[in-house]
Amino acid sequence: METGSSPVSPPSVSPSRRAWQRFRRNRLGYWSLVLFCLLVVFSLFAELLSNDKPLVVSYHGKLYFPLVKDYSEKTFDGDFDTPADYLDPFIQGKLTQGGNWAIYPPNPYGPRTINYFAKDPNPSAPSRGNLFGTDDRGRDLLAQLIYGFRLSVLFGLALTFIGVVMGVIAGAIQGYAGGKTDLIGQRFMEIWGSMPELYLLIIFSAIFAPSVALLLVLLSLFGWMGLSDYVRAEFLRNRQMDYVRAAKALGVSNLQIMWRHILPNSLTPVVTFLPFRMSAAILALTSLDFLGLGVPPGTPSLGELLSQGKANIDAWWISLSTFAVLVITLLLLTFMGDALRDALDPRKMDQ
Repeated sequence: METGSSPVSPPSVSPSRRAWQRFRRNRLGYWSLVLFCLLVVFSLFAELLSNDKPLVVSYHGKLYFPLVKDYSEKTFDGDFDTPADYLDPFIQGKLTQGGNWAIYPPNPYGPRTINYFAKDPNPSAPSRGNLFGTDDRGRDLLAQLIYGFRLSVLFGLALTFIGVVMGVIAGAIQGYAGGKTDLIGQRFMEIWGSMPELYLLIIFSAIFAPSVALLLVLLSLFGWMGLSDYVRAEFLRNRQMDYVRAAKALGVSNLQIMWRHILPNSLTPVVTFLPFRMSAAILALTSLDFLGLGVPPGTPSLGELLSQGKANIDAWWISLSTFAVLVITLLLLTFMGDALRDALDPRKMDQ
């Protein structure tokens, strides 16, 4: 005898879970995220991948760690009390004879290493010694790309984070308060946005010494306004919803309503904005470095390498490799942004 039973409903899936499932179905965006995260993780360990100092040295039965501590030539039976040059054939010979050994990084050059024992003039073409060649100062190009990529990504993350925080705060206050607060905020943004950003950068670069911190502060002053408009529009729409009116009727404070109720329902433009904002930050840093208004001289950066490629047209390996790294990075971020936009599209929430 069959007993009647009601059909079992499938387990409910949260909106964030459904958005993640839609994002994973976009294979191009998903694998772009995976590849970009892998590149960022590898760049964070750049010192272990590309450095002119060995990771570990065993000399006369004693272990040394040059990455952690500087050792003089006399430590390895050299003649001088200066820091050891581990690319010097004399030091390399000492480290490989009589049972001594040294473990070098995969690329035995740092971002500022100049190989004084190179056989070809600088800039030199790709070879077994320098897989990507050298720049016009004799520095290894692969090391420059690794460290320059890390600088660009970390700068982009920092600028994006600051811009998101400032943009969300400004947009939330304008959208939730409305009225005169919104009007004054909009007029201020119009005036502030009309200021010549490039001229200000040139002026401050002439007054202060170039630094990453200075560049981050100056660009952060203008990088929040784009996101602020999106957040303001979301808060203007959501503040009229019934759940906001119910929270007000229960005596919930305005700050709690903004933070715990409206903001979680207004994050779609914020999350979608992130990859494109980071692309813009990386391009801004590269452009300013190309013009000589970015990071201090000698700091590895993609913009400086592009400037070197422009100054050394015959050294095609400088422009080609730097352009390839920049294009791949921006393409990965663009694919991620497109996938996020589709995953968070309200018209596809039920798919």
